[in-house]
Amino acid sequence: MPRRRPSALRGELPVRAARRRRYPSIDRLSGSCTADLRRLERSRFRPEETAEAFWHWKALAHGPLRLIADPVTAQRCGIPGCCDVGCFRDHLEAVLHALPKKSARELRALVAALDDKILRRAKSAIQVDNLGVPWWRDQF
Repeated sequence: MPRRRPSALRGELPVRAARRRRYPSIDRLSGSCTADLRRLERSRFRPEETAEAFWHWKALAHGPLRLIADPVTAQRCGIPGCCDVGCFRDHLEAVLHALPKKSARELRALVAALDDKILRRAKSAIQVDNLGVPWWRDQF
């Protein structure tokens, strides 16, 4: 009996549909940090919630300045995640406190770079005066 071709063997296997990610994964994170993040999301948060929060925070840092500075065009409805971008930074802060030290340090460096960019771009609109309350809660 002739040998079966590999393509014929693979044709009988069930095809597993690849699930497309809604938000891109966080760039420049090591594999161990990504694994710690996935493990944390499985136990305490929704899957991909941190990638979503990081994506929104990055979009705010690199997007138009009017989204940050102009109170007229920056409509805020107060619903977390809809127009209130401070909730995304709150989620990132919660993740930073829940991750192991090494992974938190790695993610904190990326988030701090975005924070600095936002504060530099909107230096007249955002005041960092109150030390007890994080600046993103008062300003957004």
